[in-house]
Amino acid sequence: MADKNEITESEQPQVANLSQVNAEMVKAELVRMHQSAAQTIQSEDVELSQSAGAHVTATNVTSRQSALGLVQAQEVTTQGSGVAFARAETMSINGQAGVVVGGSVEFGNAYAGVVAAREVRGERIESLILLSPKVEGNVITVIDTRGALIAGLVGGLFAGIMLLLGRMLFGKK
Repeated sequence: MADKNEITESEQPQVANLSQVNAEMVKAELVRMHQSAAQTIQSEDVELSQSAGAHVTATNVTSRQSALGLVQAQEVTTQGSGVAFARAETMSINGQAGVVVGGSVEFGNAYAGVVAAREVRGERIESLILLSPKVEGNVITVIDTRGALIAGLVGGLFAGIMLLLGRMLFGKK
């Protein structure tokens, strides 16, 4: 028996247009938000304009001047937006991103924390860590794929030496 407050699949709206609204959960085939915020968004297509979404699960996500937390989608396009974590097959990001994981990522004028993708293209990409076998464009990064490998090897070697020294100095005799 269904709960009275639960919406069945057939009663789910086709389109949800929100303007200047705060919502806990939005679920529809197409979600359009303008100057609104939602904790959870589940949809086929999501269009955000000057809005915020904490957890977005969709096939296609398009955002303009918006803030997004966790985004899981097939295709993500952002313009002047901030994204904390995005995982998608195809991404086009123009703005800021914390962690980006995807297949093909295209950056316009972007700043990113960690980028891991099969292919990265962009006009100008600034990142802390960039992990990708194929990169095209002007990239400014603190740690690239080769740098991450070297840092891992040096860190492991240093940790191993410290453990050996610790055993030699403080171990049982």
